[in-house]
Amino acid sequence: MAGLNAILNGLSAILLMMGFLAVRRRDIKTHRLYMLSAFTCSVLFLISYLVYHFRVGSVKFQGTGTIRIVYFTILISHTILAVTVPFLASITLFRALKERFPGHRAIARWTLPIWLYVSVTGVIVYLMLYQM
Repeated sequence: MAGLNAILNGLSAILLMMGFLAVRRRDIKTHRLYMLSAFTCSVLFLISYLVYHFRVGSVKFQGTGTIRIVYFTILISHTILAVTVPFLASITLFRALKERFPGHRAIARWTLPIWLYVSVTGVIVYLMLYQM
């Protein structure tokens, strides 16, 4: 199930970038599709993550030395920002669906980089924890 979590995080990151590129091209219909898909992947990730950790508990990082410092630096920044993503993404999505586009754009400027960072570092944390 940890692998599924990494796949959902990676897919979210790809969909976020595709959504960003679509809005830059002013292709709002495609942007909406990508961003709703990214949101769905993130919700599925969160459910899967919570179920996994409820069943398994925490997994200890086995690395030592410098890589341990790198791992925990990434993990701490990832965790702190991950707490904000459900709120930021929900507000951003709500404003778009209500067609409150000035407010949507204002918060999306913060939401996208944070959400993208969390998605990418989620995959990195997985690789470091389970593949090293």
